[in-house]
Amino acid sequence: MRDSLIVKPNFGNTDYQYITPGSAGWQHLSFAARTMKKGDVWTADTGNNEYGIILLGGNYSVKSNRGSWETRNGRKDVFSGIAHTLYLPANTRFELKAESDVLDLAYGWCATDRQLEPVFKTPEEAEIEIRGGDNATRQINSLIQPGFPCDRLVAVEVYTPSGNWSSFPAHKHDERITDADGNVLEACLEETYFYKIDKPQGYAIQQVYTADRSLDVVNVVHDNEVVLVPRGYHPVVAGHGYNVYYLNFLAGSDQSLANTPDPDHSWIFGSWKGRDERIPMVK
Repeated sequence: MRDSLIVKPNFGNTDYQYITPGSAGWQHLSFAARTMKKGDVWTADTGNNEYGIILLGGNYSVKSNRGSWETRNGRKDVFSGIAHTLYLPANTRFELKAESDVLDLAYGWCATDRQLEPVFKTPEEAEIEIRGGDNATRQINSLIQPGFPCDRLVAVEVYTPSGNWSSFPAHKHDERITDADGNVLEACLEETYFYKIDKPQGYAIQQVYTADRSLDVVNVVHDNEVVLVPRGYHPVVAGHGYNVYYLNFLAGSDQSLANTPDPDHSWIFGSWKGRDERIPMVK
């Protein structure tokens, strides 16, 4: 068992985060984040993978063999608005050029045997959900949501105000469970939590645990760090005084967010009296 599920950033590399199935110890999901200066060009080919590119801050233009796209009103940073999302299918050759002084991007990818169409999704098209209540209120922006025209990828961004709980009551998605009609009740998914904190000294706390406690790790997470969730329940709390953002990428058995709550804490769903007025944090 890992002593820590945290992957720290390395700004000496082109990608300051770079996680693959080999490094994470799982099967499907890869994740990376990079910064670029104005005029820098990222040239790549998706090959047999599908990519989801999430704009964290700045602006870019893309030319590819499947189309061209450009952001003109990209958010300054993740606390200043909602993401632009670019989905690139397999066999897409592309050049992405930074059009702002600083460009901050995150992207997730996984293998696919399907040939689909690219999708450019603007912030106005992202559905906003207010989930939870009381000091477990948080905002979820659907970027590559279940039902999105892709194969396996899912991506959402979550805003948790100072001191609030998130991904709570805790849930898991580490085994595929269906009902008698074949409907997915729980998907088997690998997941990354990529964090941004609104102050440099800020932090969040995330536990990852299984019911039998064969995995039970408490992570103190800082800006630009990633927590790997290979299995188990995985609640989050924002440090008091610090607003927390995290970007989730998931991939696995289904293009789904079907999960199972921890039965020890599921009673909390019916206990909330109201919602935190600090939410929504971004529009």
